[in-house]
Amino acid sequence: MTTVQHADRTLRLSPRTSLSLAQRLNGLRAGVLGANDGIVSVAAVVVGVAAVTASASALLAAGLAALVGGAISMALGEYVSVSSQRDSERAHIDRGELELAPEDVVSPWHAAFASAAAFTAGGVLPLVSVLLVPQPWQVLVTFVVVLGALALAGWTAARIGGSPWRRSTGRVVVGGALALAVTFGIGSLLGVTGIV
Repeated sequence: MTTVQHADRTLRLSPRTSLSLAQRLNGLRAGVLGANDGIVSVAAVVVGVAAVTASASALLAAGLAALVGGAISMALGEYVSVSSQRDSERAHIDRGELELAPEDVVSPWHAAFASAAAFTAGGVLPLVSVLLVPQPWQVLVTFVVVLGALALAGWTAARIGGSPWRRSTGRVVVGGALALAVTFGIGSLLGVTGIV
């Protein structure tokens, strides 16, 4: 029997079930984090820039920089994190403290790729939104698109993880709205004061 900590509950599982559930929960965590971070990070950057300028080239440059830099950062972070976990698992296997075949140890490369892909998939949406919508509506439409995407991501994560969807969805929507409001406010302040 193995225990897995999930949210505020400890689940007791057979060895065969625990591995598949642990891998699913870890994959869910990485995917949700990557997609949400891509949506929020890129949206926050382009909304902040849109508050200062309507220049499509400036929005594209800022959005692409946020998209590429964020995807690389997420991949590196996930690689380092999962490599540490893998090293620990291997040490426990070597000492006979963990009943896990060496080939079942988590892959840092898989996690890095999955995280970068999820970030990119999430980040493309706000970038395309802000670039395709005419100037007076850019920020408003991007807010709506981003909050809708975050709500869908929160709902999907809740369904996959078996948790209450309202809490999951509310958490990501409120966090995303706060990030967008703050960066838009900063961009507006910098544009009005003439600093930028």
